Amino acid sequence: MKIILKENVESLGNMGDTIKVSDGYARNYLIPKGLAIEASNKNIKSLDHEKRIIAKKTEEQRSKAESLVAELAKVTCTISRKVGEQDKLFGSVTSKDIEKNLRAQGMEIARKNIVIEEPIRKLGKFTVKIKVHSGILGEVKVAVVGEE
Repeated sequence: MKIILKENVESLGNMGDTIKVSDGYARNYLIPKGLAIEASNKNIKSLDHEKRIIAKKTEEQRSKAESLVAELAKVTCTISRKVGEQDKLFGSVTSKDIEKNLRAQGMEIARKNIVIEEPIRKLGKFTVKIKVHSGILGEVKVAVVGEE
């Protein structure tokens, strides 16, 4: 079945793309969730109008993402943890901790968008990447300090 994507679907393509998928996938998942519409003659003719709307929506998302990147650059997450001998942490700092700290500062960042290669296990200042939009990464500074 040929469909037109109304949203970005990571494994398929971007908004406005016309692609071919299996009938079941289109009818049972993509169309009911509002991610795609069937590529009939009527829908193909209205695709130009849809593409203009999609391009405008994509540009709005991109501008919001760029402003969020600028905001994230100014933010520092200070996370305190219990420390043992030789400044070694009891436990570690994970994306969940960073998400909680950002939320306390008024920033709504999903945990899955926080890119941290491995949990932070020592004191210091670190830079953590955050996926803001497709192809746009922001950075936030994380300072891990010892609890007293």
